[in-house]
Amino acid sequence: MVTLTVSAFTLQSCFVAKDYERPHVEETQNLYRTDALPTDSLSMADLSWKELFSDPYLVQYIEEGLQNNIDIRVAIQQVLAAEAYVKQGKAAYLPSINGNASVTHQELSKNSQFGSFLSDTSTDQFDLTASLSWEADIWGKIRSNKRAFEADYLRTVAAHQAVKSRLVADIAATYYQLVALDSQLEITKKSVIVRDSSVYIIQSLKEAGNVTQVAVDQNIAQYNNARALQVDLETAIFRTENTLSILLGQQPQEYQRNILDAQVLQSDLKLGVPSSLLSNRPDVIAAEYNLVRAFELTNVARSNFYPSLTISATGGLQSLELDQLLNTNSLFANIVGGLAQPIFNQRKIRTQKEVADAQQEQALLEFKRALLIAGNEVSNALYTYTAETQKFEYRALEVEALRNAETNSSELLKNGYANYLDLLTARQSALSAELNVIDSKLQQLLSIVDLYEALGGGWK
Repeated sequence: MVTLTVSAFTLQSCFVAKDYERPHVEETQNLYRTDALPTDSLSMADLSWKELFSDPYLVQYIEEGLQNNIDIRVAIQQVLAAEAYVKQGKAAYLPSINGNASVTHQELSKNSQFGSFLSDTSTDQFDLTASLSWEADIWGKIRSNKRAFEADYLRTVAAHQAVKSRLVADIAATYYQLVALDSQLEITKKSVIVRDSSVYIIQSLKEAGNVTQVAVDQNIAQYNNARALQVDLETAIFRTENTLSILLGQQPQEYQRNILDAQVLQSDLKLGVPSSLLSNRPDVIAAEYNLVRAFELTNVARSNFYPSLTISATGGLQSLELDQLLNTNSLFANIVGGLAQPIFNQRKIRTQKEVADAQQEQALLEFKRALLIAGNEVSNALYTYTAETQKFEYRALEVEALRNAETNSSELLKNGYANYLDLLTARQSALSAELNVIDSKLQQLLSIVDLYEALGGGWK
């Protein structure tokens, strides 16, 4: 028995389990698909969301969302469940001990082999026992199982971080949509007032013989078109506030907010080198921990081909009389140590190994795909920001030109030098252009938020 125990500890170094090494992933310079190749390891993702967002209302809503959002709370419970499995994995090195107390009453047949020799065929037996079982981790199976549990726990932690990152981005995007809708509503309301007054001006011009009834009808149509647009914007604001309430885990309500022009974000867009995605992007981190878990389970499947050393012991008190149960004569014990080598088990062990190998390769492919998706999202967000910045400049110039055209058309129409159609066209175009400028500003903000999330920001 002593020899077996010493051998077990001696063979601890004979692990067939391998140590995990991160697979080589080719990170081409075109992963972000930009001419401005990042050389600095610093990334926007290293910024806390409190540093990126300066609007006090937005900061407050993000804090509330991180506390109350349902998805966040579900993710926390998943982390707690995984943590429990980690504790179980650590306890696998310890022996299992079971206690048992039992009373057995037996009635033997008087015509049976033993009953025929006994005068009293009724017997009672009282047992108070404990059993111990311990398996030596000769090939590293227990260690690999423990590491698999730890990897799964870290995967759930990364998944929780991904939920936080997504939530921060969603709250910011929804808030920016609200302030943009506010700006569009303000412009539309002004347009309604202007078009309301223009209806009376056109009617005066008609009475003076400068325009026809068609011009009056067209102005009334434009006025009602603006009023309908106002209703659409108010509806969009109402629904967006409801969306924000879900993100914050609150009942639907109206939310305070700043104006669009007050929204200023980090203008220095630091991408960091592509390898920073491996440490910043939660879904990539989770995918790698899933690969680690699959790797360790492959170790477990490999170790099943080798013999296992188990030591078991049973002892306790056993007596036919209850009052003699605690007597020293009632003590008994036995210890068994043995090696078990699988020989033929209907191919179950080989199947487990083949399945584990396939699942490990699948996890590797999912890890590579997660990295490619992350690079793609960074590339899209960066390109969108650059494009929307250019569009914003062009649309601002467009608004200026169309507002001048509207003013000039109005003056010329009053003096009989322009057609009413010119004024209507200029006015409608100017309103659309102003709404488009706000949309470009919104898209700039959203693209920065998308880039921040794509780089792995928001959860720190």
